[in-house]
Amino acid sequence: MKTGLNTFSIAVKNLRRKIIRTALLFLAVTVVTGTLFSATLFISSMRNALKIGTYRLGADVLVVPEKYVSEARTALLAGEPTSFYMDRAVYEKVKRVEGVKQASPQLFIKPASFTCCYSVDVFLIAFEPATDFTIAPWLEKNLKKPLSGDEIITGREVPLITGDTVPFFGTPFKVIGTMEPTGMKFFDRSAFMTMDAAYTMAANSKANSMQPIDLDRSRISAVLVRVQDGYTPDRVAIRLEHDIEGIKAIASDEIINTVRKQLGGLLKGILAVSAVLWILALLMMGFAFSMMVNERQRELGLLRAMGAKRGYIFRLIITEAVIISAAGGIAGLAGGSVLLLAFKGPILSSLKLPYLVPSATVLAELTAGALVFAMITGLLSSLLPAISASTMEPYAAIRKGE
Repeated sequence: MKTGLNTFSIAVKNLRRKIIRTALLFLAVTVVTGTLFSATLFISSMRNALKIGTYRLGADVLVVPEKYVSEARTALLAGEPTSFYMDRAVYEKVKRVEGVKQASPQLFIKPASFTCCYSVDVFLIAFEPATDFTIAPWLEKNLKKPLSGDEIITGREVPLITGDTVPFFGTPFKVIGTMEPTGMKFFDRSAFMTMDAAYTMAANSKANSMQPIDLDRSRISAVLVRVQDGYTPDRVAIRLEHDIEGIKAIASDEIINTVRKQLGGLLKGILAVSAVLWILALLMMGFAFSMMVNERQRELGLLRAMGAKRGYIFRLIITEAVIISAAGGIAGLAGGSVLLLAFKGPILSSLKLPYLVPSATVLAELTAGALVFAMITGLLSSLLPAISASTMEPYAAIRKGE
């Protein structure tokens, strides 16, 4: 126990003697660890959001007007408010297509600017309770009741809380619940109401709002589809487009694969940069430790002559590397987290991808993995210099160090 304490104490003193070199080694570990941790956390968060968001969506295929495919994709992935409509007859046709197990219509409404003191960036989505399989199950599980005509539920990022009342197109709605976060802005920045409420709101807007909405009961925005067992979403999407004119059927697999391709390209780029940084850090630290051993040959020779064993010299060099790696790893975790928080918004805005921080367990695993990586970097870089130092003959080392 005492020997270990002395080793640590001497290692700290040795690092303090060459403070600039120690700082450079510390910075190298910090940069590599911070880059790897922030990149891994960022990718994991997007994958987590994609997994939870697609589960919440619950649809195998999304049917939208052919002219509004890009708007629909942007709404799903980035949650940008949009309004587009098609004839309700499309919904009736979708239900009759082979392979369709369940279908439910939805309305997408981009809200008008609010009057008075309200300024809420929100996407209005109306659903049909009788056929819905995305929102209705959440209502049954969490609120134990359906929505009434003047009630809405909101996503986690909407700046409203249960009990608030907010007007849309001149019609007041009461918030009766907030959904759990999904990482997909399509859900997290939306307010959900029934389709009857949306049609009533549109009808009343002509008298109650300075920005009336032109919408009647013959119009819908999209149809969410679940496919029958034995059918694939891609196959049913092809059938839908063949049987119904003027529509585009977007398979959920297509959306997921698009995001995965984007994530894959991003991940490859990040890994390439991280690998280059790691190799440079490894070489720099290895060179620095080699210099440290060469400069301290006389000191190490004297220690050996005074009775220090080879293992003690080896542990001394390794301990110095561990101290630098641990400190640099912790600093890298902190720095990477700060940078990720600072630049997450602009990056997500440009990529238009979902984002949700993983669970505490996964976060702990990523943190531990980053620290282990930092320690391995330090150990690898100091391994050869430590072996070289421990195999020096005391008399030769003293003579070379003079």
